[in-house]
Amino acid sequence: MGSFSIWHWLIVLILIGLPLVFVLRAATGANRFGEMPPSMNFGEAVSSFFRNYVNFSGRASRSEFWYSYLFIFIAGVVLVIVDAIVKNEIVSSIWNLAILLPTLAMTARRLHDINRSGWHQLLAGLVPIGPIALIIWYCKKSDDTVTLTEIERVFR
Repeated sequence: MGSFSIWHWLIVLILIGLPLVFVLRAATGANRFGEMPPSMNFGEAVSSFFRNYVNFSGRASRSEFWYSYLFIFIAGVVLVIVDAIVKNEIVSSIWNLAILLPTLAMTARRLHDINRSGWHQLLAGLVPIGPIALIIWYCKKSDDTVTLTEIERVFR
């Protein structure tokens, strides 16, 4: 084994440096993604998850996001058990395809709630920094800055 070559350093730079550029950049200014979302209980969150099936605009509260993921996890466990009993993986595969777009949309709306772009979901592929940053952002409190629509209402 020799020392680190330029290619090794390039890989380290891409895996750690590139995500840090996006993670450390502060989200500044008024939240441009709409009004504050309401807090939701489990039923409301699941209903909102399916009602906003491919709605990538707007914002999703922490409660909507985490309750929806709890529902996805519980349904996934149940479907894996059903697949094990039936000895077929078709049911859970169909479920995973059915929830792919609404999960991406809900995650984008959750990032909008903290004044980040939905494209930041792509950081999940840049291990180890990206997934850690995303989990921290998912847990972050909503951005309480005044939205542009509220400013416009004041001046009308």
